[in-house]
Amino acid sequence: MITMSGTIVILCAVLCAFFFIAFIMAFKRKRFFGIAVNITLVTLLLALFGLLGMISIATHGYHVLTHEEMAARVRVEPTSPQKFTVRFRFNDDRTVSFDLAGDELSVDAHILKWKPIANFFGLHTSYELDRVSGRYINLDDERVKLRTVFSVSKKKTIDLFDLREKYPILKLLLDTEYGSAAFIMANKPEELELRVSTTGLLIRHMTRQTAQKE
Repeated sequence: MITMSGTIVILCAVLCAFFFIAFIMAFKRKRFFGIAVNITLVTLLLALFGLLGMISIATHGYHVLTHEEMAARVRVEPTSPQKFTVRFRFNDDRTVSFDLAGDELSVDAHILKWKPIANFFGLHTSYELDRVSGRYINLDDERVKLRTVFSVSKKKTIDLFDLREKYPILKLLLDTEYGSAAFIMANKPEELELRVSTTGLLIRHMTRQTAQKE
């Protein structure tokens, strides 16, 4: 399925080819004004093509978010005091497990909100899960006891946050970017739903009906 941003990139490529052919024809006919116009248009389209291509690569791994949706099903299993194992099953059926230390399970994510004009290029509010960690209730425990943190994000060739700093035009398209975190007690076996809304992360107890389907 081709997204709007993919369609725009293809359109830019077609237009570049068209104006390049027009440039060749104008050059052969020695129409210098046409040559200048076509060179300018091709340059602008190539710049737009490159920018959209980098945005497309940078947002790879982010999931479009138009409403509250479930990002993963989570199972928590305590193994000893302040130790527990957590298993994530994501929407693509990928599963990962982590051994964590602490009283609570904590999950972090990145949320990107684009301005309305960016929707034209197929860019909508999106999210990416970032890391999972164990969290202690007591502040002294947090300072001195074992810290366990694991990444759940996918490696990217191009990072969107670096692009935003490098290309000021992105600041005109990106409305806001922020981190969101949610945590829940991990002192007993639990079946949980990790959900994401346009306001951030949510962790909910799985309903009995949903748990039976699992």
